[in-house]
Amino acid sequence: MATAMETLRVERRDDGTALVTIARPAKLNAMNHAFFHEIRALMAELDDDDGVSVAVITGEGRAFSAGGDLEDFHRVTDTPSARRQVRLAIESFLAVERAETVVIGAVNGIAYGGGTELTLACDLAFAAQDARFAFREITLGLMPGYGLVRGPEIIGRDWTHRMALTGDILDADQARAIGLVQEVHPPGDLVDAALAIGARMAAHPQVALRATKRFVNRHSPAGIAETIEATALLMAGPERVERVRALVSR
Repeated sequence: MATAMETLRVERRDDGTALVTIARPAKLNAMNHAFFHEIRALMAELDDDDGVSVAVITGEGRAFSAGGDLEDFHRVTDTPSARRQVRLAIESFLAVERAETVVIGAVNGIAYGGGTELTLACDLAFAAQDARFAFREITLGLMPGYGLVRGPEIIGRDWTHRMALTGDILDADQARAIGLVQEVHPPGDLVDAALAIGARMAAHPQVALRATKRFVNRHSPAGIAETIEATALLMAGPERVERVRALVSR
């Protein structure tokens, strides 16, 4: 039985795919505590569903996700709470990466911070022509913890450096050129294109899909623990606290 969720909407289809929509459009699908808990629970639920082999994740409205919800993050003012917050976020991206279900990102509109990190966590990603990607954490005195671990593996060290150190925004064609996404589509065609390739995958034996994903994604966990600690220390720092407080109070 499907679990009721605040931040996600799930449509299971007859072709072995599921369409997962981040449903916080008024917040540009920003990632709050409920999202982090629910995406982890959903990945486990889909893995237990023999009728679903591939999940497509997209965002409702004009954003895939604008990243972390500042309403949650501005309450973090000490290192222990920061460590818990960072671990919760990174473990959510790892839940997507490590799920047995194949996950395709259908990135529409804004994908900043955690939105770009979620894209990296997906096994395949398509972008709408109006999609925009960025690691904006540096502007708040932070770093994209998961992105710094997976970015070098997917887009390379140089582009990870550039995105993480500048906060610059990349358009969909730039994202495709560096390997962050594999295809770019008109906004109205994006989800259908992702579901179509998902259905092609789901037509194959599920056990083979899951084994293939597991072997492609196998890697050492080194770097995750270190990035949680480093990001937590930054998050609890006075400069980051002041910058987020100023944004929230606008």
